[in-house]
Amino acid sequence: MFYLHLNRGQGLVEYALLLVFIALLVLIILTLLGTQIGQVFSNIIIAI
Repeated sequence: MFYLHLNRGQGLVEYALLLVFIALLVLIILTLLGTQIGQVFSNIIIAI
């Protein structure tokens, strides 16, 4: 029974690490492309 509890905890940690990895990846992408994305939105607003 203790073994099952450890497996459940391991799965939770894996999901948490995956979410942290995805969040960091999004943050890096937005940091690198942030000004370009802002320029696209500005062009759209100007066109409207």
